[in-house]
Amino acid sequence: MYVKDYMSTNLITIEPTTSLLQCQDLLKQHRINRLPVVQNNRLVGLVTHDLLIESLPSNASSLDRHEVNYLLDKATAKDIMLTQVPTVPPLCLLNEAAQQMTDKNIGALVVTEVNELVGIITDKDIFRAFVDISGAQTPGKSLVLEVAEDRIGIVEEVGEALRSCQINLTHMMVYHLNDLIRIVLHVDATDVTALVEALEARHFTVHSVI
Repeated sequence: MYVKDYMSTNLITIEPTTSLLQCQDLLKQHRINRLPVVQNNRLVGLVTHDLLIESLPSNASSLDRHEVNYLLDKATAKDIMLTQVPTVPPLCLLNEAAQQMTDKNIGALVVTEVNELVGIITDKDIFRAFVDISGAQTPGKSLVLEVAEDRIGIVEEVGEALRSCQINLTHMMVYHLNDLIRIVLHVDATDVTALVEALEARHFTVHSVI
């Protein structure tokens, strides 16, 4: 799954000369946390809600609303924007984007193609992709299998069990946990009794049916 499949493309952008007061209004109006800064159709920076808060003087709490607005109106995006913006290409795999977010402890990545802004991928988009991959919103049942050790032909054995019960597989995830392999199957059937028996006959441990 690629970043382009889940990124947001209907973006609110600003220019380097946009005042911080305008930035604040845009963030509130659209209920977003970041504004890409674009100049001549090219990404040049990023203004975030946190950067905007940090830009206020330390005694901002003692200023009234008009004084704070005056300060924000005088400063521009160029004064506070992040210029080294973490980016990924549209064809970056979602797991690679998620790894970058984790490593850099950030909640979003700007998506660019030849330095041209094409979208933004956030941690919420990654969560949405995980829901799609797991089949959580698809009718049917999920079975969690455990395998003590890896062996050639595991996927084929799962396919044979499904075929013997004439049950269709809609989603499948495989991951390693400590010393075992866990496989999550989502099928379009509601009665999976026969499938559980077929899997156990092939030496799978059916940990749970959800």
